[in-house]
Amino acid sequence: MLRVEFHSHTSYSRDSLTNPKRLVKACRKKGIDRVIVTDHNTIAGAQAAKILDPELVIVGEEIKTTQGEILAAFVVEEIPYGLSPQETISRLRDQGAFISVSHPFDTYRSGHWKTSALMEILPSVDAIEVFNSRCWLPEFNHQAKKLAEQHDIPGTVGSDAHAPIELGRAILRLEHFQGPDELRSVIRQGIPEVRLSPTWFHLISRFAVFRKRLLPVQSPNRKQSG
Repeated sequence: MLRVEFHSHTSYSRDSLTNPKRLVKACRKKGIDRVIVTDHNTIAGAQAAKILDPELVIVGEEIKTTQGEILAAFVVEEIPYGLSPQETISRLRDQGAFISVSHPFDTYRSGHWKTSALMEILPSVDAIEVFNSRCWLPEFNHQAKKLAEQHDIPGTVGSDAHAPIELGRAILRLEHFQGPDELRSVIRQGIPEVRLSPTWFHLISRFAVFRKRLLPVQSPNRKQSG
């Protein structure tokens, strides 16, 4: 079986200290077979990591919509932030991407969802993130898992890693798959291996934001979002 990390970030995200090379090295060291790189509103970091190890890396994106955040895998064309959830999902569907919802009930994050908005898109997503290692309160994960079970939607788990030390804290063991359609076919049989991250891990991303305000890093080929 494959050990799959569904939710990770590189330094192309504003709050990550993991560049593509460090991410690939850490995944190899920790025995992660697939890593879905889901930077905020850009696929530049994921593309850079995939060049380093095409078998390991799956290009993804964490997209801020007008209602909450969408977490996508097998993204071919970058989706800009600030679109409606319906438009975001439509563009992802056109690419054949695997679509999930990240940390939907974590009210400590700006990307959480109101229940009414989340219910509108549930029929259009492939999965819900039912465990996120960076959730401050276990209740946020419990709510997501309960919703997934009530509506018979597959669940994913993710470390939401912003630094190499965080990678692998939440992985899903899956049968081998190639492409989004095969991922959809095996996702329900996934076996989670999860641990909550200590609260001090959040200082990593706070420091990264502060550092990039002083020394902004911009991908030379990143598209303008809007």
